[in-house]
Amino acid sequence: MACASAGRRRRVGAPAAVVAVVLVALSPTQTVPAQGVQAAGEAGTQGYIVALKRGAGAPAAASGAGRALVERYGARVRRVYGSALNGYAVRASAAQAGRLAADRRIASVTRDERVSLRWTRVRRMAPPRAHARPPWGLDRIDQPDRPLDGAYTAPGGGRGTTIYVIDSGVRASHEDFGGRARSGWDFVDDDPVAEDGNGHGTHVAATAAGTRYGVAKKAAIVAVRVLDDRGEGTIAQVLAGMDWVLRHARRPAVVNLSLGSAAATPLPEWDAAVRTGIAAGLVFTVAAGNQDRPAASFSPGRVARALTVGSTDRADRRSGFSNWGPGIDLFAPGDRIVSASNASDTATRTLTGTSMAAPHVAGAAALYLADHPFATPAQAGAALIAGASRGRVRGAGAGSPNRLLRVAN
Repeated sequence: MACASAGRRRRVGAPAAVVAVVLVALSPTQTVPAQGVQAAGEAGTQGYIVALKRGAGAPAAASGAGRALVERYGARVRRVYGSALNGYAVRASAAQAGRLAADRRIASVTRDERVSLRWTRVRRMAPPRAHARPPWGLDRIDQPDRPLDGAYTAPGGGRGTTIYVIDSGVRASHEDFGGRARSGWDFVDDDPVAEDGNGHGTHVAATAAGTRYGVAKKAAIVAVRVLDDRGEGTIAQVLAGMDWVLRHARRPAVVNLSLGSAAATPLPEWDAAVRTGIAAGLVFTVAAGNQDRPAASFSPGRVARALTVGSTDRADRRSGFSNWGPGIDLFAPGDRIVSASNASDTATRTLTGTSMAAPHVAGAAALYLADHPFATPAQAGAALIAGASRGRVRGAGAGSPNRLLRVAN
């Protein structure tokens, strides 16, 4: 489906830029205390994410009782989450949110913050030249040691699996997808056409499953758009995208989140949504973050059962921006990665970041699931970890497991 099919204009990012990409909260997301709420906009309203408790006697978000509970305190429901989260996105004053948080049937009330892609470094370079060799990242992950051999050989192509890309959308008509990409839902414009006006999502999707640039060259791709053309959105939109995936996903499936918080403040609803998806049998691959700090401090990479991915460069060094520590599961190539661009159906772009490392692992997970369609997320993760090249990452960081992604026949 062509980007222009819906007739909306999309801004296209600079095609010659090499960037490190992370999703950042413009201000820390905080859980609202039950008493003494002191928040900006006390007299007005702002967005909150409300999670209801689960279990016997707890109301379901989709029920009239759950909605009535929230509205009883004056909150206005904007979105209902019934799969990834038992809860709502609401508008409320800080005082109303505080009273709501005090109710014993409420698990948490968290401010919904604006989030945005942060371009942390830009290097001007010539556009990549067309050539027969695969991108260096693919070349690296199919062999345990350097030097690179100029080829990429994968065990199968991931046929029969689906990779859900929760991002800025995907240019599904790009030739690198070969008709295997489609739209799921657009939670920015609230329509079924998840066009990409930013470019990040298209690049990520092709790295995971493009015909030339991807790891799993026969996997299907479903785009779920939660970020606008500027790479901005809200946590509520991200949760809506995850909720949609949990309702519609067909296993075997992988969910890629090349985004996360920039503040080292837990986002409990986001973490809970990832855990719910994993419990439902979906493999989650998550970018570790570009803050050069412990990965376990950031949501949703802090979720233990997700596959949290750090970035390496061509020399097998941990990228200087990449997060590190025991929260990392695998490292994968993330520096100067060539992949598809949203600029046209043939365009390419070179980007840098843990955003680029995570889809390498998403593609590898799809390859495994194609051969083991009934495997659990834990089994898929264990297989990728067991198959990784060990001791190859230079300067992996304190506490980091020294494991570099490897796909092998």
